[in-house]
Amino acid sequence: QVYVVFSEELKCWCRVVIESVQCQAQRYQFGCFLVDYAKYCSVESENIRLLTGAFAKIPHRAKKCSLHCTKPLTLHLDFCENIAKIGPAKKWDGAAIQHFRNLVE
Repeated sequence: QVYVVFSEELKCWCRVVIESVQCQAQRYQFGCFLVDYAKYCSVESENIRLLTGAFAKIPHRAKKCSLHCTKPLTLHLDFCENIAKIGPAKKWDGAAIQHFRNLVE
């Protein structure tokens, strides 16, 4: 389901897919993926609207994707044994993301 939310950062209404919901002090905070900007944002429930009409039929400009069979790696430092090893990570770090963007450009 695609919704419309007001993005404080972009200062406009954007189409989103809701990914998570959190309750904070009797308010709901939604984690959203902006389908036209490929960004993530948090939005309060009063800033969410249902998407209707022809606007709902326009294809998304951004799509979530991943590199085939590519897993994130990180440098693991062991100060006791004074060694460094490259090993698996749970998510990509900022330097790796920036390096990839530079390669794509």
